[in-house]
Amino acid sequence: MASLRSSGNARLQHVAHDAMRERGLLPDFSPAVVAEAAALTHAATVADAAVRDLRSLLWASIDNDDSRDLDQLSVAGPAAEGAETVFVAVADVDALVRKGSNIDNHASVNTTSVYTAAEIFPMLPEKLSTNLTSLNPDEDRLAVVVEMTVAADGSVTKSAIYRATVRNHAKLAYNSVAAWLEGNAAAPAPVAAVPGLDQQLRRQSRVAQALKRMRESRGALELDTLETRPIFSDDTLADLAPDASNRAKELIEDFMVAANGVVARFLASKAMPSLRRVLRTPQRWDRIVALAAQVGEKLPALPDAIALDAFLQTRRQADPDRFGDLSLSIVKLLGSGEYALEVPGTPAPGHFALAVTDYTHSTAPNRRFPDLITQRIVKAALDGRRSPYSNTELATLAAHCTEQQRNAAKVERQVAKSAAALLLSSRIGATFQGIVTGASDKGTWVRISGPTTEGRVVKGFQGLDVGDRVAVQLLHTDVERGFIDFAAARARS
Repeated sequence: MASLRSSGNARLQHVAHDAMRERGLLPDFSPAVVAEAAALTHAATVADAAVRDLRSLLWASIDNDDSRDLDQLSVAGPAAEGAETVFVAVADVDALVRKGSNIDNHASVNTTSVYTAAEIFPMLPEKLSTNLTSLNPDEDRLAVVVEMTVAADGSVTKSAIYRATVRNHAKLAYNSVAAWLEGNAAAPAPVAAVPGLDQQLRRQSRVAQALKRMRESRGALELDTLETRPIFSDDTLADLAPDASNRAKELIEDFMVAANGVVARFLASKAMPSLRRVLRTPQRWDRIVALAAQVGEKLPALPDAIALDAFLQTRRQADPDRFGDLSLSIVKLLGSGEYALEVPGTPAPGHFALAVTDYTHSTAPNRRFPDLITQRIVKAALDGRRSPYSNTELATLAAHCTEQQRNAAKVERQVAKSAAALLLSSRIGATFQGIVTGASDKGTWVRISGPTTEGRVVKGFQGLDVGDRVAVQLLHTDVERGFIDFAAARARS
């Protein structure tokens, strides 16, 4: 990245490291962590009759084009009476990262990998997350497998969890798999190279769509959340472009939601405490109702996920061009998820957007500490042991992981804003069309495109609220602080 790395990216990396430290995150591994990782030379193996050999199944990973920390594989096959069997293999990170080790202690501070436009800050040393504990192609790896029987209507009728040895037969990427599944391109080369993998992926896609339909029938919200990815041209940062959903991403999402539900119910059945991922009933439901009223739709006075999803589906069909903006407004108004201790026998808050009561995070232990915690509890349950964490520890970890996840998101947003400020620095005075994404005593925020980013409305913000569309003029940028300041020209309905 000659130009960017020599000037702009050096500034962004400085911003990223400072932002990590300011938010209580560790940007670098300590010498003790580096030494401990250096002592690990091989992927974990185990001689245990309880560990199944599933290497012959047509496992494959599907992730971002540039992903190297591969947490899960999937495969599907027929079951009795028209049902399908789905297997999700999750990397057994605990087999190498022991509780209380130096590596574990670092992970417990950050609790997540942080992905910025300048640099990636992995939760685990890359020797592990992209090699020894990653489900890399053509390598034998230990995994925790979630097996699910999925009926034709998308309901999970039976499930099991066990340890196994697996082998990734193809490293696939979302965009190329989606283009092929949607009939817009030929099968990616890794798919064509493995006999039977094409039929296998089509089977997985059909099962995933059934799981999705079942979730939606229960009120799961179908939103277009426009995340961004840095786009480089000749090694120079050129844009921050929306990273849109597609059929392959939805396939993995549907499998992971189902698997996380199975894990949560498994731990409850074993009377084991767990960390749940929850999204509470939205406090700003009244504003969601008001947004619906602006387009002639009516929502009930009290929060109702099924009614909200029906409204969203109607708006997607009626005004697809603006659905992304509406989705962003709804996401902001729903609030952020959190981790919570679940003790068997006590009510769980559930996840409003997914319309599920039993939900944990368990499928990404290379990059999320709650998933590693959950994996350790699952393995203890499989072995008939007590949980390695007390309820007090889990409650403390839940609060800490929630805080650090939010801090990590702030770092990612701050560096993205610094990158956007860098891109916009030559466009002072330009006018953009945007949508208000935040409005409170702390300030009013608007999202624009080209590049896709958020900035603060410092003039003319009076009367603006989340979901309003507005023309804004760029007044000022500050790369180091990630400031992008706008003046509102006029609001649009």
